[in-house]
Amino acid sequence: MAHLLLNTPLVSARRYTMLGMVSFEDQDLTDAEFRECDLTRARLTGVVMRDVVVDGLVSNLVVNGVEVTSYVEAELDRRYPVRLLMRSDDPADLRKAHRQLRDGWARTVERLRAMPAGSEHRRVAGEWSAVETLRHLVFVHDSWFRRCCLGSTQPFTGIGLASDFVPDQEEQGLDRAATPDLDEVLAVRDEQSAKLERWLATVTVEELSAVAPVPAGPGWPPYAEGKPVVECLRVVLNEDWEHHGFCVRDLNMQER
Repeated sequence: MAHLLLNTPLVSARRYTMLGMVSFEDQDLTDAEFRECDLTRARLTGVVMRDVVVDGLVSNLVVNGVEVTSYVEAELDRRYPVRLLMRSDDPADLRKAHRQLRDGWARTVERLRAMPAGSEHRRVAGEWSAVETLRHLVFVHDSWFRRCCLGSTQPFTGIGLASDFVPDQEEQGLDRAATPDLDEVLAVRDEQSAKLERWLATVTVEELSAVAPVPAGPGWPPYAEGKPVVECLRVVLNEDWEHHGFCVRDLNMQER
């Protein structure tokens, strides 16, 4: 695998910049892996690409003169109608989306419990394990819902798991040495889900469109100030959907 973060200076908590290698010509990059990279405005000309997997935030992607992002998005909506509900501004649709996401995770947890012991902690291709994925969603709830939608200044749940680029994790309440088991994480997730469900039961369109009451001062996310409440909520729902897909993908690979 070609990990292209060699000899590169850190320019932020999550981003590197290339000093050389801004252009690749007549190179064999077979089996190259680009992970957590910004490839905005990348140009691939005269390339050979077979069995290529692209997974990330993709927009305005042109393949052989055809913009394909709209096709991909339409197909994802067809396969996963919950995405349409998540993009709605109607509280009733958002409630349905939350229930569908919750039910999907319940089925996956049931499947996970039927798998060999230890499957919940197994990583596939360097990705988070099922338990780590659920811990990350604990963090997402605390940061994007509790902090941004509700304006809470309480520390984050200790067993939550943030990405490495999130700064000052311990100061925000996260315990990076935590090793909770599946049941511990699910207990927290159930409590969080119940709180979100109660909030969705009464929230109005006007409240969703209001500016999120993000507390002043440091804390994750640092770029939520000024966003409407519904946009912060969508981060929670989208993360839940995206990471469920990653988890199912990795469980499928474990069972092969």
